[in-house]
Amino acid sequence: MTYWDPIPTVRACVVGEPLPGHALWVPAYRPPWGPWPDAWAERDWRNVPGPFYGAGTDTCWMGREVAPAHVLYNDDLGDEFVYRQPCDAEETYRVIAAAFQDPMVGYQCDGDVRWTPELVREWWSERGRVREWARDLDRKWSISTRADEREAAGGARAYVAHIDGDLADYLRGYLFRLGEGRPARPGEALPVL
Repeated sequence: MTYWDPIPTVRACVVGEPLPGHALWVPAYRPPWGPWPDAWAERDWRNVPGPFYGAGTDTCWMGREVAPAHVLYNDDLGDEFVYRQPCDAEETYRVIAAAFQDPMVGYQCDGDVRWTPELVREWWSERGRVREWARDLDRKWSISTRADEREAAGGARAYVAHIDGDLADYLRGYLFRLGEGRPARPGEALPVL
């Protein structure tokens, strides 16, 4: 998995252009993220680097209903965060749909102007903390009597698999995007983490 730029799809969704073949359709009555200036400082530390992140979302556990491959809940307050950035139009649409479910307007889409190469590398160097948290969450929720916690445990397992699998390649592509202002073309050298 390498970096794929979701912003053109975001723009199309926000202005109400339907994406072909999607059962979910979100009306373009407002952007699904808020312009609150302190959102970056309030973001959940478990968010994976990229354009989307959760900061002060609701605790209603709706995000996984539409974006289970991207959204997970923390076990502190139940806030939502983005554990996997979208890699195509449908995945982007699902993350946007999760953002529209949030009455607190806590999802943000300004990560490209917030993340720096240094911050991405710092997050990656501390990934063990996130991985350990996700493993502990899986252990706790996979044996829960609550069906929603057992379902979310699958997200925790997917997060660990993402960290152990293709996340490094994605982040190297994201570093290129941050440095060059565009996704890498096939064959271009990617920065090191």
